[in-house]
Amino acid sequence: MTNKKVLVTGADGFIGSHLTEMLIRAGYDVRAFVMYNSLNSLGNLENASAEIMNSLDVNVGDIRDSYCVMQAMKGCDIVFHLAALIAIPYSYQSPGSYIETNITGTLNILQAARELGLQKVIQTSTSEVYGTAKFVPITEEHPLQGQSPYSASKIGADQLALSFYNSFATPVTVVRPFNTYGPRQSARAIIPATIVQIAAGLETIKLGALHPTRDFNYVTDTAKGFIAAAESEHSNGEVINIGSNYEISIGDTVALIAEVMDKKITIEQDTTRLRPKGSEVDRLWADNSKAKRLLDWEPEYGGREGFKRGITETVNWFVDKSNLKGYKAKAYNI
Repeated sequence: MTNKKVLVTGADGFIGSHLTEMLIRAGYDVRAFVMYNSLNSLGNLENASAEIMNSLDVNVGDIRDSYCVMQAMKGCDIVFHLAALIAIPYSYQSPGSYIETNITGTLNILQAARELGLQKVIQTSTSEVYGTAKFVPITEEHPLQGQSPYSASKIGADQLALSFYNSFATPVTVVRPFNTYGPRQSARAIIPATIVQIAAGLETIKLGALHPTRDFNYVTDTAKGFIAAAESEHSNGEVINIGSNYEISIGDTVALIAEVMDKKITIEQDTTRLRPKGSEVDRLWADNSKAKRLLDWEPEYGGREGFKRGITETVNWFVDKSNLKGYKAKAYNI
């Protein structure tokens, strides 16, 4: 597989940058599709080493532009489609942009893949499409529930991708990561939000709801899941969970972070961080047996000990002053 030319959309994002680096180290010929901006910033790829950047073919554009997407995909064999708007709170404010980016952007990828005859399309989903669990652990057969405009847009994108497989035999795989965490993640997410506030010396931490449970997945495990899905001969037309199969509450996660950072904290509920009542996803817990069966993938950071190890590595990255300076501890990122 490593003689293949691959495109990573959203390569400037959190997961996308880690995936891009991992693909290059594995010997793939990688083209990174990043969002155009007037600052010429490559986002999280700015963290990559010179060796990585020298091996990378960077393509700047906009996933919403079909011509731009077609040009980026020419000459590629595989596309990892990660480009998306993902912040749930912002989807309440600007739902239309989520439709344009997440659904229309996915349509552009699928149409180009069909026309160009790509060998594999990896569509990035999210555990948010399941909503609050009706049963646990959550299998791929769990009902889909659009509890936020974000999750609704991802349900639409996933179903569009599967429709191209069913209608045109486009070789699509829907990879459904559960809550990914690790270095470089935006402070809109609970783990970096907590770490950044503690690292800034705050003793009272402002957070939202503490009762929901999540299945956290360390970013390298997620990236390896993507690559395993692309390399598998059994993944076409499939939806595959990438999760740790370990459930923990937000409150217990925050306590674990404080333990790792050896700090005593007080938690203050910030109502601006709460989702609307019907939009909160109260429980997520992944069944990852399908990934193990079809992809021969399983998490290296599974269980409580694996989670603590991942938290420790994440903390170590964030407390580095050169990394921490890019975050605003007293601001709520939506």
